[in-house]
Amino acid sequence: MRARTAVLCSVADQGVAALTNILVLLAAARLSTVADFARFSAVYLVFTVLLGVSGAYTGQPLVLKRGGGEETRGACRSAVAFTVLAAAALGALLAAVCFLVPGDTARALLMLGLVLPVVLGQDAVRYAFSTLQQPHLSLLCDLLRLACVLGALGTQAYGASPARLIGLWGLSALPALLLSAGLLHRATAGTPLVVRPMLRRGYLGQRFTVEFGVGNATSQLSVLGLGAVGNPLLVGALRGATTLFGPLNVLFTSATSFGPPLLGRITDERSRVRATTALAAVLATIAGLWATVLALLPDSAGRQLLGDTWTVAAGLLPATGSQYAAMAAGTCGLLALRMLDPRTTLAIQVVFSLITVAFLAGGYVVGGVLGAAWGLFLGSLCKAAATWIGVARLRRRRTSGPGHDLSAAVLPAAP
Repeated sequence: MRARTAVLCSVADQGVAALTNILVLLAAARLSTVADFARFSAVYLVFTVLLGVSGAYTGQPLVLKRGGGEETRGACRSAVAFTVLAAAALGALLAAVCFLVPGDTARALLMLGLVLPVVLGQDAVRYAFSTLQQPHLSLLCDLLRLACVLGALGTQAYGASPARLIGLWGLSALPALLLSAGLLHRATAGTPLVVRPMLRRGYLGQRFTVEFGVGNATSQLSVLGLGAVGNPLLVGALRGATTLFGPLNVLFTSATSFGPPLLGRITDERSRVRATTALAAVLATIAGLWATVLALLPDSAGRQLLGDTWTVAAGLLPATGSQYAAMAAGTCGLLALRMLDPRTTLAIQVVFSLITVAFLAGGYVVGGVLGAAWGLFLGSLCKAAATWIGVARLRRRRTSGPGHDLSAAVLPAAP
């Protein structure tokens, strides 16, 4: 497949996957009361964290494989098998624990445990197809999943329980999993199945999981924690607001995935940094325009999107839009740092993820749900500022002389 076609298929596949997640949340919001959507959002947030951990542990190391030989094909087969087995073990444990706990949230978590191997397994095959340079197969399977999940949730009436919605959502991925497993088997048949290296110390996925944990999961888990000890509607409100910005997540993911090879064609380092700065300005402008469009939506249109949750989520749009503008700058700042010195990014993720959690909690104490949303914005803004300060210092140190040691730049290097 030509490089341009592969990039288009990969971007389209990410768009379909993101669209599926957005439409699932929108459907749940329209089918649920505010309280039930908050419970559904909390469980879906747990899934989002597990999905990120799975991608970091098995998916990201897998896509670093080069070539289409037997070793690479065997690694794809092994990664998918490991993901399904690990998801089955974790899902069984989650279901067993929640079986003993009363409440609607526990029942929804129990259902998540039962469908976890299906949803995580289907996502793992996406990484395998990308590694095998067959993103069109991943796009085909994700389109099937989108059609199945819309058909399953579209048959439900208002008032469906969170557990029922989670179960239907999870089982609707089964046809896509079966199709992708069949296609993957055809491409990797006869290769060795080896999962032991993924459990050894020093496996690359362990480092990537740490980066994900401090960079993404920390803020999401802190939202869950505030919902548990404070107002449970916090989770549904923030989740509803961020759902509306789902298209921007696709842009950010595409910039992270395809930015380095495209920017790497620019031979001059200063020009690469300038191009990354321009990309940050473009993405931040798009975030601002998207937030403006959402803020101008009439209440009737907003209720069509989020149902009863729209009333609370609409008040968070200025804060969430500002957060995504800051995230655009931060994403491109991290991209520039990785091209200059990738050893600095983990330290920034650790420090400023903790700062974001502090702003989130402090904002909630001061201003409730709205304060929490502005706290997330301040955390993202600080992180963005740190990345670009780091880029500027690295540029100065690199141009000061060829003998300078870049490992002392900005923040301590990651272990």
